[in-house]
Amino acid sequence: MNVRKRLVFATIVIIWIILAGYLIAMDFLSTGVVGSICIPWGAFRSYQELKTIAAYSMTYVLPVTLMVFCYSRIVYVLKHKVILM
Repeated sequence: MNVRKRLVFATIVIIWIILAGYLIAMDFLSTGVVGSICIPWGAFRSYQELKTIAAYSMTYVLPVTLMVFCYSRIVYVLKHKVILM
């Protein structure tokens, strides 16, 4: 298997892991019992709580994920394409 295919497979695996962690966290935070009925993905105590979680994911999780991907790509290129003299 060449390097390009390995990189594609590694990227897919990393995306799946990050997405699974994000979905588990959001499911845990937003599932609740209301009147003896379990309501997944919709039981927030307040509108502010919903907005806080959305803002957190957009201002922290997404940029950190993108930075990790970009820096890992830079390190990969530096390791494999730069020749030391």
